[in-house]
Amino acid sequence: MFFIIALGVFLLMHGYVGWRIIPTLNLNSFQYVLAFVIVFIFSFMPLIPILLRINGHESRLVDRLSFLGYTSLGFFTLSFLALLTKDVLVQCISIINRFIKIEQVADNSKREFLKQSVAGVSILGFTGIASAYGLYNSRKGPTVIKQDIYLDRLPTEFENFTIAQISDLHVGPTIKRPYVEDVLKSIGRINPDLIAVTGDLVDGSVSYLRNELDPFKDMIARYGTYFVTGNHEYYSGVGPWLDATDQLGMTNLVNTNQVILKSNNKIAIAGITDFRAHQIQTNHKSDPQLALSSLPKDIIKIVLAHQPNSIHAVHDAGADLQLSGHTHGGQFWPFTYAARLANIYMAGHYDHYGTQIYVNRGTGYWGPPLRLGVPSEITLLRLKKNVKI
Repeated sequence: MFFIIALGVFLLMHGYVGWRIIPTLNLNSFQYVLAFVIVFIFSFMPLIPILLRINGHESRLVDRLSFLGYTSLGFFTLSFLALLTKDVLVQCISIINRFIKIEQVADNSKREFLKQSVAGVSILGFTGIASAYGLYNSRKGPTVIKQDIYLDRLPTEFENFTIAQISDLHVGPTIKRPYVEDVLKSIGRINPDLIAVTGDLVDGSVSYLRNELDPFKDMIARYGTYFVTGNHEYYSGVGPWLDATDQLGMTNLVNTNQVILKSNNKIAIAGITDFRAHQIQTNHKSDPQLALSSLPKDIIKIVLAHQPNSIHAVHDAGADLQLSGHTHGGQFWPFTYAARLANIYMAGHYDHYGTQIYVNRGTGYWGPPLRLGVPSEITLLRLKKNVKI
């Protein structure tokens, strides 16, 4: 059903772009048909590599097809939205002009100016530039974003304790070892006390991607590196990946917790499985109550939970702070609106009835290598004690 819906949407978008642009190019009959065939092929391109990977075909060729298909999808999506916006705007102006008397000369002049300024080829030029800029932003690596978190009961020993959060790296068909090495270098420069990996680390099998993640064996923090599953780990084989993250030196938190001891004072780091994990693996149902049940009430509790929508249950379980990802911050407009509708919190820092939550915008990207207005990030969280006046 997913593929049928996705293919329908892709055919609609690509077909609309072709219908609005190809007739304006003054092509002969053969070229005209060929142009539509090419557009038709590109509408399938993003889905073909996914189908191949689902059926166990992982290779460099499939990765190249993925990059081509995903990049073209970003371009066609922006072009479709730009052309649709232009067509709606022209129709609105036409309707308004029917009800407002305007001198014919001025009207014709405005119409001609409008046609010239928003010509289809010009729009494609604009969306091409936007796609190239979004590609650059997605591939240049994540930005370190700093965020102070104030906690009333934070022990003095943990003042300025730092947590580096990475999330949604999506190592797979288009994100490879060089990108992972850049993330590792950034983590090394900020030298956090603890590292939190909040899911969607991979898109593919352990056998194919294990080497791409090898640099993370050197991702070491004094108080440990902790990992929780995201939805994509379940698509990629969660059991083998939990073994792999363990071998990389990460502590897997599967509805469990770890107490962090510093100068005889403690905080707790807990982790829950993905919000919808039970739909794929029944014994991995997300359970914040279980994750926190062994902890005393007065200890600071930080919960790693891939999806922001876990916050309701995490709050009820008595956590002080939740660290999440999943949304990618929308990644690029207009999917920012869709992400906002699907998730209770979108990106950045929020207070949920006393339980704080920070949502990472994604250290990598998924699908189109495209980021516009939404940077990829490594979050550097600094714990601070609230000073009551």
